Amino acid sequence: MDGARKYFFFDIDGTLAGGTYEHRVIPESAREALRLLRERGHFTAIATGRAHAMAQSFFDELGFRNMVCDGGNGLVVDGEFLGVDPLDRDACIKLIDELERKRIPWAVSPDDGVVRHAPDERFAAAVGGTYMRAVVDADMDYRRIERFLKVYIACRVEDEAGIAELAHIPHARQTATCLFVEPIDKAHGIAEMMDRLRAPVSQVVVFGDGENDMMMFDERWFSIAMGNAVPQLKARADYVTSDVEHDGIWNACRHFGWI
Repeated sequence: MDGARKYFFFDIDGTLAGGTYEHRVIPESAREALRLLRERGHFTAIATGRAHAMAQSFFDELGFRNMVCDGGNGLVVDGEFLGVDPLDRDACIKLIDELERKRIPWAVSPDDGVVRHAPDERFAAAVGGTYMRAVVDADMDYRRIERFLKVYIACRVEDEAGIAELAHIPHARQTATCLFVEPIDKAHGIAEMMDRLRAPVSQVVVFGDGENDMMMFDERWFSIAMGNAVPQLKARADYVTSDVEHDGIWNACRHFGWI
């Protein structure tokens, strides 16, 4: 690759940070790679499916100033949070109508918060405490919610085909017991960020590992899959590095001479 300034976008879970959802660990080699990239004049940003509020601790800890969050629907530019575009409200209501009819537990994020809201205890009992704590709001009327940023469904892979309304809304599997209805087009957010920066998309480099990174691996730029990435993402990648816990970011950056 050429020696021009690069614009790096890093997924969080399974890319910048290893470990479990309850205890994410950022390798020292990833921290050092970020430091050296910035020292050499490269641009660094997070590109995550996480809600802005749920990504903020990583953003602060690792010294980022820019972020694509909420699966491409949210932006932070030079430290300023510009907000999040919500999901299609009508599609979310139709989906929850179906979940209610079929007695499938669910929860929602109606705002940029660090908890998700469920109508009863069944959701938390089904998915446990991974990712985000669920609080029960027994009086919640989902039809009166103005904005849906995420919907969470307590179901396993084999149950997804039985939820017809999923065909009309973006979603990604996050755990064995929980499906996230959320934006999955990080490429949209990256392109918007690059437009705001007036920088060429050809100089973008993205790192990812999960199914929700598929659209981020866009042909307009260079895509690197972690060694722990899902097979379909590796097949789409321009380059596959080592696992997150075996210095994947550091090794790729050294391989291409960026640090």
